Amino acid sequence: MRYVDEYRDPVAVQRLAEAIRARATRRYTLMEVCGGQTHAILASGLDALVADRVELLHGPGCPVCVTPLETLDRARLLAERPDVVLCSFGDMLRVPGSRGDLLAARTHGADVRVVYSPLDAARLAERLPDRQVVFLAVGFETTAPAVAGAGRWALERGLTNFRLLVSHVRVPPALEAICGAPDSRVEGFLAAGHVCTVMGTEEYEPIVRRHRVPIVATGFEPVDILHGVLMAVEQLERDEPKVEIQYTRAVRRGGNPAAQALVDDVFEVADRAWRGIGVLPGGGLRLRARYAGLDAEALLEGRAVEAPEPAACRAGDVLRGRLRPPDCPEFGRTCSPEHPLGAPMVSSEGACAAYFAYRTDRDGPKEDAA
Repeated sequence: MRYVDEYRDPVAVQRLAEAIRARATRRYTLMEVCGGQTHAILASGLDALVADRVELLHGPGCPVCVTPLETLDRARLLAERPDVVLCSFGDMLRVPGSRGDLLAARTHGADVRVVYSPLDAARLAERLPDRQVVFLAVGFETTAPAVAGAGRWALERGLTNFRLLVSHVRVPPALEAICGAPDSRVEGFLAAGHVCTVMGTEEYEPIVRRHRVPIVATGFEPVDILHGVLMAVEQLERDEPKVEIQYTRAVRRGGNPAAQALVDDVFEVADRAWRGIGVLPGGGLRLRARYAGLDAEALLEGRAVEAPEPAACRAGDVLRGRLRPPDCPEFGRTCSPEHPLGAPMVSSEGACAAYFAYRTDRDGPKEDAA
């Protein structure tokens, strides 16, 4: 396939792995912050190719996984209202909240529907004027422009029955929190190429200056990832940390100004809870006052929702790179994609799901799964 096959070329992958091993004079610890990169690393065995010189940790790069339990419980409460249609992307249906997942709510009569874009949900609201249509808006800066566009579209048409349950998060505060943790072993990051396509790379420059860690905006194919690793290793060897762009075919330092302007029109930066990490200052987005009529929280009428993490689930440690999924006592036993304890096992970008799919031969037999 044109423009894809060359980034999956086994010869190029092997040459990059050899270059990394030749350049690194000691073993470095890097973290990728993208679930798509995590799955590519494990599916292609990239971590094994460079394991003697680079340890790859998997960070909070799955937007579904970092969505807190409270948001999922709020979504379920809304879905249980007879006047509400709750819309979501498909991988949100099976993410467990403290009271079960949205798929279970649907089997008990809730009107929960899968949509392919936020605009689909807004158009559904236009067709169902007697129902409140709520879109569960999760994700990094990558998905925020589409949600903002749907919100603006609804406002321009005067729709009063379209709502957004917003749980958007921002990547830079998470990297700041990881770097600032006293037990952090991370010496450099592979930043998610799709986030940087929208937002650019300027936001990462203060993090590099404060913590002296390389940050390389990286693509998602095997050649991309190993090239990004090599660029980070080169910086570490020279002791010259900076922000670099590996994914030059999509990312510019300034990002996508039109997408940024749309997001800035609809949302403002706010403190936001991340699953497994806690509340991060400036860690997310919320609706601006002009768009307050779209806020689904109003339908909850001030009802407080608190949901402690289940004790057996180690999702927080996985998301912070402190625990490899197969080292969790519940991995492949009481926790599997069919019966997940937490989002990283069920999300299509989750690290636990990636290990279950690609590494059970090495890290635990599938037949042990519940």
